[in-house]
Amino acid sequence: MNGDTRWWDDRSGAGARTAGAGAARDLARWALAAAGAAVVVLLLALSGGGLLVLLSGVVGLVAGAVGLWWFVAHRGPLRVAGAALLVGAPVGVLVLYVVGGLWVYALTALGLWGAALGCARAALRKPGEVPDGPAPAVAAARPRQPVLIMNPKSGGGKVERFGLVRKAERLGARVVLLDPSAPADVTALARKAVADGADLLGVAGGDGTQALVAAVAAEHDLPFLVISAGTRNHFAMDLGLDRNDPAACLEALTDGEELRVDLGTVAGRPFVNTVSFGVYADVVQRPEYRDAKAETAFEALPDLLQGGLGDRLDATADATPLPGQQAILISNNPYAAPDPFSAAAGHRTRLDSGRLGVIGIRVDGAAHAAELVVLGTQSDALNVLTAQRVEVHGGVTNSGVPKAEGTVPVAVDGEALVLPTPVVCALRPGALRVLVPRARPGVVPPPPPLDWRRIIRIAFPDQYGPGPSNRPRTPSEDPYRSGA
Repeated sequence: MNGDTRWWDDRSGAGARTAGAGAARDLARWALAAAGAAVVVLLLALSGGGLLVLLSGVVGLVAGAVGLWWFVAHRGPLRVAGAALLVGAPVGVLVLYVVGGLWVYALTALGLWGAALGCARAALRKPGEVPDGPAPAVAAARPRQPVLIMNPKSGGGKVERFGLVRKAERLGARVVLLDPSAPADVTALARKAVADGADLLGVAGGDGTQALVAAVAAEHDLPFLVISAGTRNHFAMDLGLDRNDPAACLEALTDGEELRVDLGTVAGRPFVNTVSFGVYADVVQRPEYRDAKAETAFEALPDLLQGGLGDRLDATADATPLPGQQAILISNNPYAAPDPFSAAAGHRTRLDSGRLGVIGIRVDGAAHAAELVVLGTQSDALNVLTAQRVEVHGGVTNSGVPKAEGTVPVAVDGEALVLPTPVVCALRPGALRVLVPRARPGVVPPPPPLDWRRIIRIAFPDQYGPGPSNRPRTPSEDPYRSGA
């Protein structure tokens, strides 16, 4: 999983490289032409309302963001007004387009802009490029005494539905089936399996259970098998495993290969995905959350946010202070798209960068919420960075006064905890050996970040300097690497 990105395939000949460069140049020119045409459509339509198309679209977006904030952060009449604005803003824009005869201009400009984005992304994705993802894996020997811990309740009963116990035992694994009626010390079960001679530990369960057993496997330098039998299976997804068929993960026992990945720790406790502080962690603490997630969040958010005046958290990521954050998300390796509104959000392209991903959110009111929606990662409401160590100092009031409590709610891989402050999050680089099937779906690489200056250089290499270099870039030169 070192994920080095090769911009041009050194094994291909000069003719192939030239053809690839020519295709990228053509795509870049098409992107610029389509973007220019979208602008021309609006300019030519000024007399017919082209300027109104632009202004109404922006106003509708801002109004919708304000309505969303009022809806989640308030109760009573303001929440009702927020719901009306959230629904009414886009509907009003559509009605304005139809009644004013502007929908043709809007659709044409939108279609041209979509074509421009598609061509631009394709031009930036170079021929022969190897995505920054979970590779390479190394050959792995077949385990002789694998032990798999399975939670029959996880994922709504996937263990039974996919016949995981029978299939695992048929492949030579010993299965430890948890008792749903009694809490189990999963860490102790994993340690006992190691003491009894297990040479592989695996889990069919949620990410929280995965993390506990993974820590024992890392402690004894044993391979670890992930079986995607949880509800969301984020860790399995970022390992490139099949989330729709947990039984496919068992193929690693007979035809597997090994990946070295990082393992996160929060106050000494392991985590494989994320640690959340602030609003989400407070919601997860509520007993009713497990059975009614959306309803619980809907009821709790106004009290927690208080219209932007709720309590905050102070934290430090390496040497960078993060004061007064309403929510802090710390991930085992950064996400490919830190912008929560991006289509690529929620995916990690690699799990061995040795860096924590850090996202802090601070929204002070409706105007700040609208700025976040419009500007995304450029908004000062969103702090996105990477770090090797994050320390959450504790809660503060909206005015920055430290709260008296010496603890803070935390959600660790979705599990609710309360930990004493300060809470330290760190990473153990390459600590975990993960056994994966040789045949697996893999990780879909995110689209490259859009850079119109690079598009211009690719489209007109003679006028704006040389085109893309034929040599592979070093990690420090590669802007497409996660966490760069």
